[in-house]
Amino acid sequence: MAEEDSSAEKSQDPTVKRKQQASEEGNTVRSRELNTMAILLTGSAGMLLFGAYMINVLRGIMSYNLVLSRDQIFDASAMLRHLDLSVLEGLRSLLPIFGVLLVAAILGPIALGGWNFSVKAFMPKASRMNPLSGLGRMFGPKSLVELAKAAAKVLVVASIALLIFFLNTDTIMAISNEPLLSAMSHTLTILGWSVLGMSCAMILITLVDVPFQIHSHTQKLRMTLQQVKDEMKDSEGKPEVKQRIRQLQYQMTQNRMMSGLPQADVVITNPQHYAVALKYQQGGDGAPVMIAKGVDFMALKIREVAATHKITIVESPTLARAIFYNTKLDEEIPEGLYKAVAQVLAYVFQLRQFSRGAGPRPVLSADLPVPDDLRHD
Repeated sequence: MAEEDSSAEKSQDPTVKRKQQASEEGNTVRSRELNTMAILLTGSAGMLLFGAYMINVLRGIMSYNLVLSRDQIFDASAMLRHLDLSVLEGLRSLLPIFGVLLVAAILGPIALGGWNFSVKAFMPKASRMNPLSGLGRMFGPKSLVELAKAAAKVLVVASIALLIFFLNTDTIMAISNEPLLSAMSHTLTILGWSVLGMSCAMILITLVDVPFQIHSHTQKLRMTLQQVKDEMKDSEGKPEVKQRIRQLQYQMTQNRMMSGLPQADVVITNPQHYAVALKYQQGGDGAPVMIAKGVDFMALKIREVAATHKITIVESPTLARAIFYNTKLDEEIPEGLYKAVAQVLAYVFQLRQFSRGAGPRPVLSADLPVPDDLRHD
C-alpha cells in the first residue's frame, strides 16, 4: 500500500487494490448496531417461538424437584441426582434459543462487510500502543459519534420500554391473580413481546448507523492522487522497466528471426525500405510462411544475410508491402496472395534450374496479381 501522506488531500476514491489490501489487514466495514439488532430481534423472536416449550421443561423440573417420595427424602445422594438432571433439562430447554442466537451472532457481523478472517488483525501494532494515539481515538470525532449513538440508544430504548410498561400495566398487575402455570406462560409472553418491541428500536438506530459506517470506512480508505499514481506504477510496472522489457523482447525476436533467415527460399524487397523472407515446404499441404521481415535498417540486414547465403532476392514493392502488413511473423501468407507468391516461387525454382544449366532463364512478370484489399501504398 502506498505510503500515507497526511499533508496531501485524499480526493480519490479507494481503488480495488486498496480495498483488497484493507480487507487482508482485517479492515472491513462493520456495524455494531447491526449485530446488536440481529441478536436482540432473534432472541426475542426465539422467546416467543420456543416459550411454550421452555415453560413445559421448567414445569417438569419444578415438579421433579418439589414432589419427593419418602425414600428420596432420606436418600443422601438423591439431591445430586436431582441437581444433575435439572441442569441437563434446563440446558435442553435453552438449546433452541441458544441455537438461533448463535446463528444471529455469526450472520450479524458478516451481513455488512462479508466473511473475512485476517491474521494481520491480531498482530500487535505500535500505533495501538501509543498513548497519544489512544487519547486521540478516545476524544476524536468517531468517539463522539459513538457516544451520541449510545445516548440515543438509551433514550430510544428507555422510551419504548416505558411506553410498553404503561400500555401493559393492568395486564402485568393481573398476573398475580393467575394460577402459577398460567402466570409463568403469560409472563414469558409479555417479556417476549416487550423485548421484541424494545429491539425494534434498534432498527431505527441501525438504519442510521449502517450508511454512516459505510461512509466512514470509504473516507478512511480514500487516497491522494500521488498514492493512486504510485499504485498504478506498482501494478502495471514503471515505464522505464516496461520499455526495457519491450526492448529485450524485440531484440530476442530479431535474433530468432535472423537465425532462421538462412532457411528462406526467397526475399522480396521494396527494394530499399521493406524486405520479407518466405519459406515454402515443397510437397507439403501448407502455404508459404513468412520467417523474417523488416524496414529500413532491418530490411538492409535481411538483404545482406540473403546475399551471404545466396538466397534469391526479388524486387516487387507492391507484393513486399502487402506481405509485410498482412502477415505476422512465422505465419502463413493470406490466401489472397497465394497466386502472386506462387509466381515468385516458380520463378525462384526455375532460376535455380537455370543456374545448374537446365532450361532457359526465367522471367518474372512485373505486374504480380495483388488484390486491392491487401495493397498497402
